[in-house]
Amino acid sequence: MLNIINAINDIVWGPVTLTLIVGTGIFLTVRLGLLQFRQLPYALKLTFSRSTNKKDEDSKGDISHFQSLMTAMAATLGIGNITGVASAILAGGVGAIFWMWVAALFGMATKYGEAILAVKYRVTNHKGEISGGPMYYIEKGLGWKWLAVLFALFGFLASFGIGNMTQANTVAGALNSSFNINPWVTGFVLMILTGIVLLGGIKGIGRVSAVFVPFMALFYLTGGFIIILFNITEVPAAIALIVTEAFNPSAAAGGAIGMAIRYGVARGVFSNEAGLGSAPIAAAAAKTDYPGRQALVSMTGTFLDTIIVCSVTGLAIVMSGLYVGQDTGYSASLTGAAFDYYLPGVGGWIVTFGIIFFAYSTIIGWSYYGEKCFGYLFGDQRVYIYRIIFVIVVMIGAGMKLDLVWGLADIFNALMAIPNLIALLFLTGIIVKETKRFQAVQKEEERQKREVKAS
Repeated sequence: MLNIINAINDIVWGPVTLTLIVGTGIFLTVRLGLLQFRQLPYALKLTFSRSTNKKDEDSKGDISHFQSLMTAMAATLGIGNITGVASAILAGGVGAIFWMWVAALFGMATKYGEAILAVKYRVTNHKGEISGGPMYYIEKGLGWKWLAVLFALFGFLASFGIGNMTQANTVAGALNSSFNINPWVTGFVLMILTGIVLLGGIKGIGRVSAVFVPFMALFYLTGGFIIILFNITEVPAAIALIVTEAFNPSAAAGGAIGMAIRYGVARGVFSNEAGLGSAPIAAAAAKTDYPGRQALVSMTGTFLDTIIVCSVTGLAIVMSGLYVGQDTGYSASLTGAAFDYYLPGVGGWIVTFGIIFFAYSTIIGWSYYGEKCFGYLFGDQRVYIYRIIFVIVVMIGAGMKLDLVWGLADIFNALMAIPNLIALLFLTGIIVKETKRFQAVQKEEERQKREVKAS
């Protein structure tokens, strides 16, 4: 069975899907006039500014821009940022990091397009809560109900795999190896903690994510930044090696250019989820006066996830040199070994707790994605059934061996991406139109600010 699942994975995550993911990002980048590069400073300011837009506060939505981003980041910042980077290096060479960067830069345009459609086509359910995401813009934008149902089905199933059992199992494994805690005990505690958060719905998830995600990211990044700053003279050589190996890989550094591209793009997508269609489900819940404003906030998630967090992991590994001569089975230990190499006795603990925090946050974020997909399929009034099953599966996942689940989770992720990418390509005209509408608003806001300063 495992061999069959692996064979299917090779197909669904093969060159066609990866080309579609990156190709969609490139196409949107061109149609939007390199928007992710031109607007990134404004987007970051919009995301982290303490000042709030009064119009946004009065607009339809359940949570703030920042809470929406942190909910999405809760799901995307996961073990892929730690072990995923390591596995990309071991399987594709250090040049894979370069292609991870490339995929992320174009993926920012994809994430922008997803969010703009999610906000434009969102709906209000019987409780007065917002529902949105690919299933809604596929149905309302394209009129293809059958494709929307397929996306929701794959998203619902994926939430139990990549968003639940695999993450709980990773936390249980880390605590068992470090503190000898029984995995079933870990599973029970995770079940309770997850259930408490889920009881609050998206507003509860948003509040928890707004505090938990920045804390866990800063915790992990602090260790990584200390390594980079205290060994800053090694950074230029590491970056040069990454770029060189991306185009001219040596056998010692990981093999062929095709492998570097494949694993760099694939692990990058696993990490930042650009194109999968998951993050726009959280974006749809944001209070915003224009779809374009929230879309800019959402696209910063890909930048923060891959260009910042994954790069810190990758640089630490490359500078340490510990990847040389290792096989792919070493990926789970490589990042911890690299951190411990530079921070003896401390680095390994930083990575261990980073894995625990990142995995738990993924459970929280994906619970919302799965709930919305379930609600689309079976009705929002029945989501309590999903929540009960989801928290029980958390405990089950913590105590099981999950080789098959990992493989199935990867398959459902790919199957989510395909309907979403089709919708993005067919609805590009709407994305461009909404972008121009918001850019006109931006210009007017800037003009008003200049007049206020002048007076």
